[in-house]
Amino acid sequence: MTTPLLSVEGLTLSYGRLKAVDSASFSLGPGEVLGLCGHNGAGKSSVVRMLSGLIAPDAGRIVIDGEARSFSSVRDAQTQGVALVDQELSVIPALTVAENLALGEPGLGIGGRISDGEARARLDAVGLGGLDPARYLEDLTIGQRQLVEIARAMGRKARLFILDEPTATLNSADIEHVFSAIRAVTARGCSVIYVSHRLDEVLALCDRIVVMRDGAVVAALPIAEVSGERLVTLMLGHVPEQPTAQAVPASAGRPVLQMESLDAGAVLRGFSMTANAGTVTALAGQVGSGAADVLRALAGLAPEARGRVTVEGSPLPLGDPRRSLAAGIGYVSGDRKGEGLFLSRSIAENLVSTRLPDIARAGLLTPSWLKAQAARIARSVGVDVTRLPEAVSRLSGGNQQKVFLGRCLERDDLRVVLLDEPTRGVDVGGRADIHAIIRAIAARGVVVLFASSDLDEVLGVADDIVVMRGGRLVSRRPRVETDSARLLSDMTHSKGQEAA
Repeated sequence: MTTPLLSVEGLTLSYGRLKAVDSASFSLGPGEVLGLCGHNGAGKSSVVRMLSGLIAPDAGRIVIDGEARSFSSVRDAQTQGVALVDQELSVIPALTVAENLALGEPGLGIGGRISDGEARARLDAVGLGGLDPARYLEDLTIGQRQLVEIARAMGRKARLFILDEPTATLNSADIEHVFSAIRAVTARGCSVIYVSHRLDEVLALCDRIVVMRDGAVVAALPIAEVSGERLVTLMLGHVPEQPTAQAVPASAGRPVLQMESLDAGAVLRGFSMTANAGTVTALAGQVGSGAADVLRALAGLAPEARGRVTVEGSPLPLGDPRRSLAAGIGYVSGDRKGEGLFLSRSIAENLVSTRLPDIARAGLLTPSWLKAQAARIARSVGVDVTRLPEAVSRLSGGNQQKVFLGRCLERDDLRVVLLDEPTRGVDVGGRADIHAIIRAIAARGVVVLFASSDLDEVLGVADDIVVMRGGRLVSRRPRVETDSARLLSDMTHSKGQEAA
């Protein structure tokens, strides 16, 4: 039997009274890709943090190449052959691509650089061969930034690579580049731990699966023994109910949001559509399709936006987020770290951070009111109220997203809700919860407009589906008149569509 490259033996981690990881054990052989799966709060992220040096375990051992290891920091883990691609981007927009590729490189020291040829080789491995290493990160799309982050990790002389939600912002072509890079490093005898809520990717890429639930490892199986249905059951302990588009209320006949000839960003041109009260409309498209640009323009976050927009018949001035808020528009960004949560602050503080005047007297916060308001919002989105004093960074990605949603959506004057990739980095159970929240918002007569590249999400939640590509509207159909094949064809402009 081949000696494991990695053995995890009885890892345990607690946050106060909460046991995040309970005696987790599994192994990983040389050249293997291991899928680490689990529901929100299952303990996956805590295991990743311990393996990458972000936090020390309370008990247990990490054994690499037959030698017990302990890590005092991420850099220490890197020097011992562990490379991490975290689900939250760590690239620096103000630096060039080449400078970001060199960040944290063991042996380079402060201000160290890699050669132009090495930079181009790393970029080529993730499908960015045509990207100039001298370009600044701030000029790239979020998907390109994610690929730069992956290129930085995959280019290191590591033995163990940990990829935590690496494809959350990528389109299908970019995902295949990432898969190719993973296959290249495993061909060299290196091993990969792949964490993703996109179960189709896990099933397509991984050699074995480890499933965690409630902090414990509940299954470790070869991929040949795992189906999508079985994996979901192992993760949750049951098969979740599938979201279904519900009957649209009678008020849905009343137009609330109207857009005419909307231009924004570098892509969106001449976009027009109307959305009615109580409806959920999906803007379906790959990354860069322009769907996210529509939402940012309506939220007042695109100063260059042009066009005519009305809410309840009243003109909406573009380029001013305060006017959008005043018009009853709520916006949830697709980047909860960069544009959403205050990660070092408590869950309670995050939930009430946009309504401070409601919990203050004479400019001073009232702790009892803060706690009561935070608890009310937490219950509305299914966040555990007993954890309100904890830093929001301790929550799983799905529960962080619920906090973000709750803060933005608990408003009496809400008319339009804009959601950019509402379940990015969220597992199947958390997705079902968030989809239920979306339907509940629409049931109040609110317009819900969400951008998503996830076919299952679009088909499972939306009443109407608007497909975008290249900044323009490609098609618009009721959910009952489309299916995944037609939707994917519209989104990707497949050869089959061209032939037709």
